[in-house]
Amino acid sequence: MRSWRRSLQFRTVVVTLALSLFALLISSFYMAITIGNDLFQSRVTQVQQDSARAIESAQNILDSSGDTGRASTQELMGAAREEIARASSSTMIAGYRAVGQEPSPTGPQDFENVRLKDVVSDELRRLVQNNPDEQWWQSVSLPAANGSRVPGIVVGSQITLPEGSRWEIYIGFDLSDTEQTLLFVQRTLLIGGLTLLLLVGAVAWVIVRLVANPVRVAADTSERLASGDLEVRIPVRGEDELATLARSFNRMADSLQSQIRELADLSQVQQRFVSDVSHELRTPLTTIRLAGDVLYDQRSEFPSATARTAELLHTQTQRFEVLLADLLEISRYDAGSVQLEIEPYSLVHLAEDSIEGMASLAEQKGSDVRLVAPGGYSDVEIDPRRIRRVVRNLLGNAIEHGEGKPIVVTVDSNEQAVALSVRDYGHGMTEQDAQRAFDRFWRADPSRKRTIGGTGLGLAIALEDAQLHGGSLEVWSQVGAGSCFRLTLPRLLGGEVTMSPLPLPPEDAEPIPVDTTDAPASTSADASAEAPTDAARNGKGVGV
Repeated sequence: MRSWRRSLQFRTVVVTLALSLFALLISSFYMAITIGNDLFQSRVTQVQQDSARAIESAQNILDSSGDTGRASTQELMGAAREEIARASSSTMIAGYRAVGQEPSPTGPQDFENVRLKDVVSDELRRLVQNNPDEQWWQSVSLPAANGSRVPGIVVGSQITLPEGSRWEIYIGFDLSDTEQTLLFVQRTLLIGGLTLLLLVGAVAWVIVRLVANPVRVAADTSERLASGDLEVRIPVRGEDELATLARSFNRMADSLQSQIRELADLSQVQQRFVSDVSHELRTPLTTIRLAGDVLYDQRSEFPSATARTAELLHTQTQRFEVLLADLLEISRYDAGSVQLEIEPYSLVHLAEDSIEGMASLAEQKGSDVRLVAPGGYSDVEIDPRRIRRVVRNLLGNAIEHGEGKPIVVTVDSNEQAVALSVRDYGHGMTEQDAQRAFDRFWRADPSRKRTIGGTGLGLAIALEDAQLHGGSLEVWSQVGAGSCFRLTLPRLLGGEVTMSPLPLPPEDAEPIPVDTTDAPASTSADASAEAPTDAARNGKGVGV
């Protein structure tokens, strides 16, 4: 099955052989039947002619003897039998007195060859008896010397003795020689058909190889082009259609290489431009921020409108600084110059730190952040700064869009990976919006007021951080049911992850009911890195 799926040459040869075999079977079957019928009909015609000639010769002997009157009836019948055997070249002869003829004690008696015993059917005898002037034949099975049966023909007719008695004469003819001829023809057809089939297969193999090899070369060249080897080309030989295809392919590769180089150069220019602009903006931004801080610190002395302006200047300056930092980070990813600072770290402890850092924002929005950690306490190889940035971004989005409902942070692990998910029960997103959640500068609801001043690059940077670790960042969302972001990381950097420890979509369909009347909006997670707490073992949350 693998060769059938992967080899065009193998499939073509197999299909050609199958169709050729089908055609040979049909043609051989038709030819065998036609040849067999022709042999049988020609043999029947010959048998009828021999039998008619033998009966005519025997009747002539009987008629001539009747004129002389010198021979007895028995002698005449014996002479007739000898003439029939000579003229028909068959010793299988049987004779029976016709129905209604009285037997004579001195006349000839019924006779039959041993091979014709119980062979002449009653139907044939009735036809011969009812039509004395005609010749009738029947296909029969004759006994052979070795006890087997061979095909044969029995021809029946009548003769008349001089005294007027009528006799039924039956002559048997052995068709074993005709059967041998037919078997020989069938064997010849079979051997010739198999030989022709092998020749067709060999011809198909050679022809398909001539066509498939250039196709295989084109496929290998395409794979090398797809893998980034832009210099590879297809060798051009001759002036046929395949050579034309190779030249067209090479021209396409040249065009693609030129365009890719132009795009790469343009991308480098854009990356340098973003990086240079970001760096150049830092100096004036620092000056603006310092001046803004002075105005912001003295805003109580200003009129209300001026004080509000100072607050807006301070807030937007901080957001501008965050945007510049994100742009610089994105430019580093685009340039491929990001380096990880790997160290062993517990994802549970990292989640606890992130939850604690977002506690004031969660309290402001009225959201209860809960940590559920069945696993993930063992240290894994990560860059803590980057993964902490991912978790804080996911938490910030969940708090921003959670509409004051509970937020569940879950950490679990298996033999290959460790995973963290952030589940909120806010409004959620449509499927189309969820597919664009990681696009740069994209927002599901641009008109929605943001309280934490996002730049639109957080999730894009988070996705890059996850992929840089060899992991993945995925999202599930449903309108009215909230959203769930899942971060999956390999235990060892460069390790393979076949299955995430946490399900996506999440198992729960409804928000977790919590009692927030007595729950303080502060971090109360205190799990050990070596062994999880009883609450974590039981799957209970740690409230924030």
